[in-house]
Amino acid sequence: MQVVRSRTLDPDNLGSLAGWLAGAVGARRVTFAEATLLTGGAVQENWRLVVDVESGPREGRHAWVLRTDAVARLSLSLDRTAEFGVLKAAHAAGIAVAEPIARCSDPEIIGAPFLVQAFVPGVTQARRIVRDPALKDYGESLAERLGAELAKIHSITPPRDDLNFLPIPMLPPARNEVAKLRNALSSAAEPRPALEYVLAWLDAHAPDPEPITLVHGDYRTGNYIVNEGKLGAVLDWEFAHWGDRHEDIGWIMARCWRFGNDTLEAGGIGSREAFYRGYRSVAKLPLNEAVVPYWEIMAAARWATVAVLQGDRYRKGGENSIELALTGLMPPEMELDALDGIAALAASGDPRWR
Repeated sequence: MQVVRSRTLDPDNLGSLAGWLAGAVGARRVTFAEATLLTGGAVQENWRLVVDVESGPREGRHAWVLRTDAVARLSLSLDRTAEFGVLKAAHAAGIAVAEPIARCSDPEIIGAPFLVQAFVPGVTQARRIVRDPALKDYGESLAERLGAELAKIHSITPPRDDLNFLPIPMLPPARNEVAKLRNALSSAAEPRPALEYVLAWLDAHAPDPEPITLVHGDYRTGNYIVNEGKLGAVLDWEFAHWGDRHEDIGWIMARCWRFGNDTLEAGGIGSREAFYRGYRSVAKLPLNEAVVPYWEIMAAARWATVAVLQGDRYRKGGENSIELALTGLMPPEMELDALDGIAALAASGDPRWR
């Protein structure tokens, strides 16, 4: 059996994990043929498990993914048991997600809570996707499908007993997001005056409240699987929350998630028009294009805040991660993107942005 050592899941814990999985899926025994750490994941660890299940409804060999917290996770993210609840709701709504299989809140099993879901083959690495020579053939159709899939996510609305762990915002959605970012930034090691100015502008220019929907919270290239040019599954639901649906749209349209393909505004893979077309084909609520640039500025501010906190994690020591180190260098670029976005809206002539 091939095993790659990690900070949370350890080979010494596989016996406990095997026993727990057997009980969770109603099997006599579960054994491991492979446990491999997947690439990416500064906030989460994702392991591909090839398991043999003896007896029960899932008898046979399966490829699953175990998803658990890295040693230090962001306070902005859901824990794994809550993320599993969101996955179940999305799966039941017919959204393209990996089938949720089981969740465990007991940290004694592997050292932290975790969830298990089906493994979906394909490519997730954003830079591989945006540099795929075949992207010119499938990028527009993929962008359209991503828009339609996001509209399905936004069809989930409160109140929902199965999602009662997601708090209803006490403030209008945009101002609520600003409050969360300010709270997160308050723990930064050094002041960020440019970012604080952007947050003040976002607070002062918050658009009129929209109906609350489920928001994925990290809907972008790198958080979905592409298999032969088609959408395989939407991943990484740890930032899901109730909010304004335009937040997700601004996030995938933000320049920081185009990975150098700046002319392909929808995540670096297709046109904004194709994405909007797909979204409108499914959406129950109208798409307000006029407020999307506001949410793109919010996206830059949010990514800058996350990058500041990731960089602080690296500089405090204890996590020798090149990903954290590089992320910690990004805030000035994100701050400039946000300031450029504010200037563009101010020059647009629309009085709401003055």
